[in-house]
Amino acid sequence: MFLDSRSFNLNKLYSSLVEAKIWGVASKALAKPSPPLFYPEYTKPGGTEYVYRELEFWTSGFFPGSLYLLLERRRKYNGVLVRASPSDLHETQLEFACKWWTENLHQNAHLGTTHDLGFMIAPWAKLAWELNRDYKAFDTLQSSAKMLLSRFSDKVGLIRSWDTCTTKRYSFQSPEVDFMTVIDNMMNLDLLFYMAAQTGNQSMYDAAVQHARTTQRTHLRADFSTIHLVVFDPATGDVTQRLTNQGYTDTSCWTRGQTWAIAGFAETYHWTRDESFLATARSCADLFLRRLPPSFIPPWDFDAVTEEENGEGSKEPPDVSAAMIAAYGMLLIHKAMSALGEKSEYLLAALRITEAVCGSHMNKAARFETRTEEIQTVEHGPVQDASVLGVDMGFGETILNGATINNHEFAPRRWADHGLVYADYYFLLVGNLLLEMGVGELIVENVLQKAKRNEVST
Repeated sequence: MFLDSRSFNLNKLYSSLVEAKIWGVASKALAKPSPPLFYPEYTKPGGTEYVYRELEFWTSGFFPGSLYLLLERRRKYNGVLVRASPSDLHETQLEFACKWWTENLHQNAHLGTTHDLGFMIAPWAKLAWELNRDYKAFDTLQSSAKMLLSRFSDKVGLIRSWDTCTTKRYSFQSPEVDFMTVIDNMMNLDLLFYMAAQTGNQSMYDAAVQHARTTQRTHLRADFSTIHLVVFDPATGDVTQRLTNQGYTDTSCWTRGQTWAIAGFAETYHWTRDESFLATARSCADLFLRRLPPSFIPPWDFDAVTEEENGEGSKEPPDVSAAMIAAYGMLLIHKAMSALGEKSEYLLAALRITEAVCGSHMNKAARFETRTEEIQTVEHGPVQDASVLGVDMGFGETILNGATINNHEFAPRRWADHGLVYADYYFLLVGNLLLEMGVGELIVENVLQKAKRNEVST
């Protein structure tokens, strides 16, 4: 019944107009003499165009990852996509864009100063390997996993997140004194598990499991809300401080942090089949669902309170990146529970969240535009030939709006309610996962059947 009534909005997951939005950004770099050195991150609040970051920044892998997710759709689910919304983009063009946008990212595998190698490498390199058997991508995955493993501490039982951190409120400048790990790091474990499975590296597997176990103990409160940043004594492994870098307060529930836990523990269960990790993922998801407003769009922090001006309050900014990461994690939980023969409400929850995002936080769609020119041919004389595949971007270079990078009072950079590259990435990832589960095809079929009924009735 939910699909019958909401499939129209959910069908936007598979529209070629979404593909056009990604292609409109990607194609800007294709005519340049060398592959990109700067990568899309966000649009300014109220703005439409991407602001870019250097390739060493932690978000660099998400836009190329989005291109590879579109390629995966073409390779695996093209029959469904053609029925949903035929595309003007040729698969070979898309494949070239994937290679072009990742050519300079392989070097990130050797960065020894970050825990975010999972985010920077896996979104594109895993699919490059799985879809194309790209051995250069495989080598990059292996090198990045080894580098990530080098940040694991046996004493603390965790992978170090940041070497240093300075905000307007605190400053940690010596890795020998302070060992910092954030809840986000749960999402980088997938890289270790994946390469452990690919190569048989037991140390990678063991470190990832231990990181998850320690995170259960140190980053979760009794109600299964998450703590963003935990600081340890590197010599003893003892907790010295529990803080936030992006939430409302040190004791609040920053929503994206909550979703990193939902998805991260669900991924960890996938690799280990340890039901304690599935139970943790479910408990984190249950808290998230209990605290969601009726709109199903999470605020940037569940405990944030708007300061009133002149007696009038304003609404807290949303975070659709948290919404889409939560939907992704809940789909993983649903798959796990279904495999165990257990009843699950998490598929419905993920669909409700995704439908809400599709209904209220999508920018005006982009459209492909094909220009033609007249050419002379021997066989046919003058003919009209398609010359350029362009894109009318609509409004905004991102698919979604309503994301929030960081609204913490003392953050070095504070932006809320805008477009964000990883909100779009998880939007596409959710769409692909639904296709893998067979639900995406049902969404498309429901829309097509409704259209046929409307044709008959008129």
